[in-house]
Amino acid sequence: MNKTIVVTGGTKGIGRAIVEKFAKEGFLVITCARSTDDDLPDNVLFFQADLSKKAEVLAFADFVKSSTPHVDVLVNNTGYFLPGQIHNEEEGTLETMIETNLYSAYNLTRALVGDMITQKAGYIFNICSVASIVAYTNGGSYCISKFAMLGMSKVLREELKPYAIRVTSILPGATFTNSWAGVELPTERFIASDDIATVIWTAYSLPSTTVLEEIVMRPQLGDL
Repeated sequence: MNKTIVVTGGTKGIGRAIVEKFAKEGFLVITCARSTDDDLPDNVLFFQADLSKKAEVLAFADFVKSSTPHVDVLVNNTGYFLPGQIHNEEEGTLETMIETNLYSAYNLTRALVGDMITQKAGYIFNICSVASIVAYTNGGSYCISKFAMLGMSKVLREELKPYAIRVTSILPGATFTNSWAGVELPTERFIASDDIATVIWTAYSLPSTTVLEEIVMRPQLGDL
């Protein structure tokens, strides 16, 4: 039986690279995004959802459960960045960042992890950020949400140890995605999304007795 991976935000950027990597390796891939995409590999199931809304997170979880008897890997990737500073960013920015970058992962993990616990097997990757460990002056609520995401990952790691479920936090620096569209810098100055997908595959492929708890990735020349 093919193994199954669930990847949120899988139509663009880092999520899309992860979807394509695991699909190529023969996984059944289940993904979601706010907008539809008709150009996904054949072994990918797609569900349209805005994961900043709890009801849509739970609808996606129901779709996953109706599509596969088990989930082997969960990648909480959904998130986005709004620049600004805490003292002057628009009202509601923190709520938007927390709902999208943290609550989506919290609610989906709670909805799917029960079967992993029963099986005593599974792997959860949480896409955090170097903004989870570095305070950027224009990061504002984004940094707050990503610090919280890393905290959730650490707690999950401790909670799920007894059930042989591995948890890894991925902390990428500047990655060449739509978030950097229009920036006049060479692509070589960024991490490639494919490199993050390769790192996740490598971590997953390690023996189940070993876990990479945190992986920090930066462009060779450092943060932007």
